[in-house]
Amino acid sequence: MSNWKHWRLDVDAAQLAWLTFDRANSSTNTFSSEALRELGEICAQLAAQPPKGLAILSAKENGFAAGADIDEFTTLKNSDEAFAFTKLGNDVFDQVAALPFPTVALIHGFCMGGGTELALACKYRIADDGAKTKMALPEVMLGIVPGWGGAKRMPLLIGAAQALDLMLTGRAVDGRRAKNMGLVDVIAPRRHFTNAATMLLGKPPAMHQPAFKDAITNWPIVRGFVASASLKQVAKRARKDHYPAPYAIIDLWQNYGGDPRNVPQDQPYSIAGMFKHPTTANLIRIFKLQDRLKALGASDVNIKHVHVVGAGVMGGDIAAWCALKGFTVTLQDLDHARIAPAIKRAADMYKKRLKQPHLIQAAMDRLIPDIKGDGVNHCDLVIEAIVENAEIKKKLYAQIEPKLKMSAILATNTSSIPLQELSLGLARPERLVGIHFFNPVAQMMLVEIVEGPQTSADVMKLSQAFVKKIDKLPLPVKSAPGFLVNRILTPYMTEAQVMLEEGFSAETIDAAAREFGMPMGPIELADTVGLDVGLAVGKELAKPGGPEPKKIQELVAAKKLGKKSGEGFYKWVNGRPQKAGGFGISDLAPLWMRMTLPAVNEAVACVREGIVVDADLCDAGVIFGTGFAPHRGGPLNYLKSAGKEKLLAEMKLLEQKHGARFAPDAGWSQY
Repeated sequence: MSNWKHWRLDVDAAQLAWLTFDRANSSTNTFSSEALRELGEICAQLAAQPPKGLAILSAKENGFAAGADIDEFTTLKNSDEAFAFTKLGNDVFDQVAALPFPTVALIHGFCMGGGTELALACKYRIADDGAKTKMALPEVMLGIVPGWGGAKRMPLLIGAAQALDLMLTGRAVDGRRAKNMGLVDVIAPRRHFTNAATMLLGKPPAMHQPAFKDAITNWPIVRGFVASASLKQVAKRARKDHYPAPYAIIDLWQNYGGDPRNVPQDQPYSIAGMFKHPTTANLIRIFKLQDRLKALGASDVNIKHVHVVGAGVMGGDIAAWCALKGFTVTLQDLDHARIAPAIKRAADMYKKRLKQPHLIQAAMDRLIPDIKGDGVNHCDLVIEAIVENAEIKKKLYAQIEPKLKMSAILATNTSSIPLQELSLGLARPERLVGIHFFNPVAQMMLVEIVEGPQTSADVMKLSQAFVKKIDKLPLPVKSAPGFLVNRILTPYMTEAQVMLEEGFSAETIDAAAREFGMPMGPIELADTVGLDVGLAVGKELAKPGGPEPKKIQELVAAKKLGKKSGEGFYKWVNGRPQKAGGFGISDLAPLWMRMTLPAVNEAVACVREGIVVDADLCDAGVIFGTGFAPHRGGPLNYLKSAGKEKLLAEMKLLEQKHGARFAPDAGWSQY
């Protein structure tokens, strides 16, 4: 028996082979060229000396396989190397698919990209029935296509419509959903994998075939209709010039049988074309920045009980999310009437996410209404999420700080008030930290961990670890008005409102922002966040002599607060803004340039002032905190790619026309 670095092959007395993937020197299974070549060697040996069956499993606790080795992929020198890497994975997984005996993948934890493609190359799949099992082909999120057979095998297994939906969104499905879709054949607890695999390989059933309604989506006569419908859906979400990958996936399936080896390399949707596209590099960079943020929370955390004060939309949703992630949570407000809506929203979220009644009930049991505030005495972490007023917050701290355990952390969810101000009067200011969530809590990944001048290093470390524990991305920032994200977002939002008052329509302004690559225009975003919240943050961060838009003040005075009240800059019906068709301007670039340059300028200032450690983390914060045009890689990456001299020239013209708010920050000299 040969010795392999990343794989272990055992054959039992029943002549069943067990192949364990255990990537050397890594806590996670990923496919390097070396690991792929070894798998190819193993397949050749098994084909020459066939066992009665083969089970492929993972030795890693966190999952089956995470896909291609992203570090190797990002160091490929040119498109020829990218094609060779793609071809290697395809060739090896074709060897797996061609093995002349039953094969089964035993899937637990995450099974992403190449992991799912290896599972699809097996004749059968068994998945753990736990909630942590996730199968996906998320390559679209990296600006590439499923390159190792996923686009070929998944449509044949579950039908093109279901497969395209998964590939075009990158959405993950758990074991139960995968079973219902036909992606896996059996679901069973991981502890029963050996028995389940032995039974399946001993008496292999007929291989899964999609239902007729799914199978016909692969027929040549239907293929064009499916592709056309998919293109229409993609066009609603992503521009082809910004995000070519979803269009490439449809083209790959429709015209090349899902096999990237068949695509001529001079085509824009070929491996070479996608490798050269700037969006691909930027999305891969964002993926690595996400890993960097996760690493900032890679510490043990002894927080078990969280007490949230304030059951409004933010506080209630923070409490619900923490309970969802396994923490005991007490939620405090003045009376039951204020807490009840938060409990209802939590129940709705749990039903949607957890599905199973016993899991829903367990989460509800962890979320405890607490009008008297008894949880303060026992908790490990307090998160204050009350009105954005420093004096009111300080009065609350004076009441609860004496009741806290010595080891407890006092955190504020303030979006803009510096901790220097909030810490006045505290007996232990070193225990105060900002844990700033973004709205909507369940969807926004970023959480700013705000370090005041007196915040202890231990509190910062524990807070980052806590945020990682609730599956969010922690970003440490220094305390200053607006911290990082709101400070950068505010001038962008303000300029949009100034333009609105100059006579540009809300629809035109929002369309210009979307043309730049924002997921939502600034006027719609202001309505979504809440005009009262936006006005409060804007006043907190207003610079002397800067613009003070009047329309938002008038709307707030009239209680027209945006989406939550049914009217703001737009009227809202069934949760959607009512927009007029067309916007009458053909060249939107000057508009988005005018809106985005103040944000870029503020990002430059934040790095210069040390609000965040470096430009990369600044970009990560703005992307994950606001959705800033991901295909551009963040404001500072955009500065570099667009060219400093070009953007400075634009700023000079805008400064001459609109005033000092467009004056470049001193930090531009560093780029």
